[in-house]
Amino acid sequence: MVANAPLHWHPRLASLAASAEPLLAADGGANHLARLGLRPTAVVGDLDSISAETRAWLGEEIMVHRPSQDRTDLDKALEYAYGEVGVEQLTVLAALGGRTDHDQGNLGLLVKLAMGERLVFEGVDQRVLAVDGEATLTARPGETWSFWTFDPSVQVSIEGVRWLVEGAALDVSSKPSISNEATADEIRIRTIGGAVVVSRQVKS
Repeated sequence: MVANAPLHWHPRLASLAASAEPLLAADGGANHLARLGLRPTAVVGDLDSISAETRAWLGEEIMVHRPSQDRTDLDKALEYAYGEVGVEQLTVLAALGGRTDHDQGNLGLLVKLAMGERLVFEGVDQRVLAVDGEATLTARPGETWSFWTFDPSVQVSIEGVRWLVEGAALDVSSKPSISNEATADEIRIRTIGGAVVVSRQVKS
């Protein structure tokens, strides 16, 4: 899926989009795909960000109009993907890197859903997901990882990193674990009381 934050089509991201099945767009994300000549399976949202040129090129039959202003286009597109298309796993491009309010809203959505590796925000140099409960994630020693929550009551434990975390609050406003370092091939995460955001820096 492609959202509508600014997007540089790094070859790795372009390859992900080209091989995706289904390939979905959250409203203006269709404009990013049009730059590559890629036609999404569906464009979901209030359709106020897709350009007239892109819309005409794609045709009305793939437009899924969800006019509600109470939810973001990405929220509506994810509901469509998991609830109506029936996908099991999604990688979302262009979810982050734009306006601060949009980034915060999308991170909040990621935390609300907290689907682990079933929902990943992918960028040129980072991969972001949210874990609620337990997860074991593949890592490479020396990689930079960061962890934080939006709720100070959430307790987080993390193994496989240089600075271990044991039942700690990683609230973003007080004591997040930023620029931690992987020391093993796996990172084990456990939370009590809610979700933690996990950001893995990847080589572009």
